[in-house]
Amino acid sequence: MIELNEVRFKAGQPIDGYGPGFFRLGDHAHQGPLAILPSGVMAWQGFPQVDLFIAAKDAFDILLVGMGAEIAPLPKDLRTALEAEGIGVEVMGTPPACRTYNVLLAEERRVALAALPV
Repeated sequence: MIELNEVRFKAGQPIDGYGPGFFRLGDHAHQGPLAILPSGVMAWQGFPQVDLFIAAKDAFDILLVGMGAEIAPLPKDLRTALEAEGIGVEVMGTPPACRTYNVLLAEERRVALAALPV
């Protein structure tokens, strides 16, 4: 007999799905780039909107950045601005960034996500 246990997320909202141009969290679909901070989920304007993460830097230990369907380099000025504030950044494609976010969230880690849609 196989016993399955439902994962419970105490620290925030997991990503339930994503597709072309959207992310699904619970019963809500969010169109376009997405920011998830410990304080909540919000639309993200993309790379120029770095102040959102700098303002919340004390609430998380790592910022995962989903670059879209494939991994790509983070713009140098953005990486420099985040690192100057002491923010740890991990860059990957959006699908693995969403999966990693959910795993860290399930472990009750202090994590934030900036994700471009696939």
